[in-house]
Amino acid sequence: MFTPRRSLTRQIIQRDAPVRRLDWMLLSSALALSLVGSLLVWSATRTRRGLTGGDPQFFFKRHLLNLAIGLVLATVVAIIGHRRIRPFAPFVGIAAMLGLMAALSPLGSTINGQRAWIQLGAGFSVQPAELAKIAMILCMGMILAERVDTGDRDRPGHKSVFWALVVAALPMGVIMLMPDLGSVMVVAMIVLGVLLASGAKARWMIGLVAAAGAGAAAIVHLGLLSAYQIDRFRAFANPDFDPAGVGYNTKMARIAIGSGGLFGQGLFHGEQTSGQYVPEQQTDFVFSVAGEELGFAGCCAIIGLFLIVLWRGIRIAVHADDLFGTIVAAGVVAWFAFQMFENVGMNLGIMPVAGLPLPFVSYGGSSMFAIWMGIGLLQSVHMRHAAAFKAV
Repeated sequence: MFTPRRSLTRQIIQRDAPVRRLDWMLLSSALALSLVGSLLVWSATRTRRGLTGGDPQFFFKRHLLNLAIGLVLATVVAIIGHRRIRPFAPFVGIAAMLGLMAALSPLGSTINGQRAWIQLGAGFSVQPAELAKIAMILCMGMILAERVDTGDRDRPGHKSVFWALVVAALPMGVIMLMPDLGSVMVVAMIVLGVLLASGAKARWMIGLVAAAGAGAAAIVHLGLLSAYQIDRFRAFANPDFDPAGVGYNTKMARIAIGSGGLFGQGLFHGEQTSGQYVPEQQTDFVFSVAGEELGFAGCCAIIGLFLIVLWRGIRIAVHADDLFGTIVAAGVVAWFAFQMFENVGMNLGIMPVAGLPLPFVSYGGSSMFAIWMGIGLLQSVHMRHAAAFKAV
């Protein structure tokens, strides 16, 4: 029987293709943030000949390359699916631990006082702590959801919670030795988000908060923090402390943001940015470029895109078909939310400087790859729910 072309096309479109089950609002918001970030990174680096080697578009092109790789990784993760990845979570965790220990070994390199990178040559480096965030979410989710998803329990037992915390403590301890206090803070927030999403009893959360307070006091008392890190907290508590030294970055970032006014000075026209007054502006302080050149309105738009990403992530966690999916989605949301808040906060001077990039926006390959793998996990959880809902 003859089938009109129009009807055949409609039948093809209506097939249950995986692309139709994507959360397009989540994907488009994350992609918009990354593309805006590429422009901000370009603006922050185009006049810095010492960094670019004479090519004003060097960081712009590298940022887009990192984004392209990140999109490929997100696609692979989403297609494989969190359920198929689940049995391999221990191997991902072992790989992350090996990477962290390699960074502390002679293979690692020290940047800004932190031995947290592995140089691969040709200007490329890897920060294993970023992979550790993904690994910890998967490993904790596997342990906490094991007996719940099989129907043996309605919530994780004490034994499961204990072993999940042990798994989280291992990378946290190694990261602390680097010392990378910012990543430790992110990991701590991920742990809290994962435990809340798993349904673990409240006493574990109370104990965790108490242990964190005791641990912070012990770290200060034992002198595990470097003098530079301690001075960062002093500068946060007292903005007038060492304004020409440890407080300089935050001071200049606030000046740049304040000079932007309502609508900014225009992309590539920021005086503070063009004059190279703000250090690390393509990474930790990229938000100051947005404040100066896009103004209050542009900053609100960026934060609005982040809120959409977080809203869609929370929605995916709530509607997940299994506890493992809920935990994975909640862990990714906790990671994104805290890191975004900390980065924006330290640019505004309301949070201590912790050396954390702004997700999607800041320049950095390891961060971009891990962030988009997190988006891939969110899409995986969403796609499996959408498929199950359609089959009912």
